[in-house]
Amino acid sequence: MIEVIHHDAVAEVHLARPPVNALNLELLQTLHAALDKAVADGARGIVLSGVPGMFSAGVDVPALLQADRAGVQAFWREFFATASVLACSPVPVAAAVTGHSPAGGAVMALMCDYRVMAQGPYKIGLNEVQVGLAVPDCIQLALRRVVGAYRAERLLVAGEMIDAEQALACGFVDETTGIDQVVTRALHWMNGLLALPPHAMLATRRVARADLIATYADLDTLPIDEFVEGFYHPQTQATLQALAARLKSKG
Repeated sequence: MIEVIHHDAVAEVHLARPPVNALNLELLQTLHAALDKAVADGARGIVLSGVPGMFSAGVDVPALLQADRAGVQAFWREFFATASVLACSPVPVAAAVTGHSPAGGAVMALMCDYRVMAQGPYKIGLNEVQVGLAVPDCIQLALRRVVGAYRAERLLVAGEMIDAEQALACGFVDETTGIDQVVTRALHWMNGLLALPPHAMLATRRVARADLIATYADLDTLPIDEFVEGFYHPQTQATLQALAARLKSKG
């Protein structure tokens, strides 16, 4: 599910849950542990990568719909906990967005310091509204920080997915490159950052990310219970069940 590749001082945490890196409880727990271990083992930077064509398809909706309420609660708590680990990471994290990155995949990318996205027919966005989920303020904040309040509102309320060129134009991602160069470019950016005097760089980074860190520092202050209630809203359940049926017919 997770492969860790060491590039000198940088740990690449590679998502590898076929076919689309859908986020289930096990993948999130494994990712959470890998991120913690990378820092504990002395990595000075982390690159989070996916497979060519797919960074992460977001939440594994069919699996989550089969879980009982305790399982749903555990999943969303771990989802926000993993987002928190990225948001509050003491070392820089770059997202190598190697393809499509809807919903939960986009959330993970937004928690990182920098995003490199593959050029081509790939889409990124917080399309939760389209699948019946309301986007909580803690996630809206992450998007507002990178694209501005008005653009974030337009993207969030419509649940819009945008391609790599549009994402670059509005600041959702920092650069685009050929699909085979996404990880290389993320490492290039990271190594440039790590070449700076570390005390000054890290101290400045903490100040610059203070709003995001403060929001995610205490998991118990995040709206997990409200999100679970929203998941069980009749309209949300109907929309998600229809989505799961479409995915099953394609599979």
